[in-house]
Amino acid sequence: MPINAEYRGPGELPETIPVFPLPGALLLPRGQMPLNIFEPRYLAMVDDSLRDGHRLIGMIQPDLAHSKDESRPALFKVGCVGRITQLAESGDGRYILELTGVSRFKVVEELTVLTAYRQCKVDFFSFVDDFVARKGEDAVDRTALLEVLTDFLKANNLKVDWEGIESAPNEALVNALAMMSPYGPAEKQAMLEAADLKTRAEILIAVTEMDLAKKRTSGDTGLQ
Repeated sequence: MPINAEYRGPGELPETIPVFPLPGALLLPRGQMPLNIFEPRYLAMVDDSLRDGHRLIGMIQPDLAHSKDESRPALFKVGCVGRITQLAESGDGRYILELTGVSRFKVVEELTVLTAYRQCKVDFFSFVDDFVARKGEDAVDRTALLEVLTDFLKANNLKVDWEGIESAPNEALVNALAMMSPYGPAEKQAMLEAADLKTRAEILIAVTEMDLAKKRTSGDTGLQ
């Protein structure tokens, strides 16, 4: 999706961003994530993001395995910042919005702030390739990806828009399938932190193959 802002490199993004911890949520550069915002602290986060003009929200997963306080869980060290590219008011106090991924980031430190939502100092310079659209997509094994997708759809009795898939560039295809995949936080985090698009596709293929093998062994053909 085209966006009004052009981010040509890490230096064009702020060092401090609001973060939205959400288990199982995977946002990737140039991917689109719909969000239904209803908690007061995150409504305030959206308002502040719009007021400040940057329209940016960092999506990150809580690291529940290393959390001592469930009300304020630890965070994984890598997330992805997205720009608010669509926003609608529901009429009952909610925001329905869409984020378009810009770049992954590493958390440098979580800040002590007065806002109810959390904020982090982040580093984008480890992910300079995220600012280059379709970087490395020629290295993706598209045939293997489509084969495992076909097997997954058959096993779960699902249908898909094959015309749209066949016309999608490799970057859009890999990232969309990764974001929509039904896997857990650990698998989503592995795909987020993948060194390049080829590696992300390989992780997605491997995870899907393991899931299919498990279902065949158990005789279960439905989604968990």
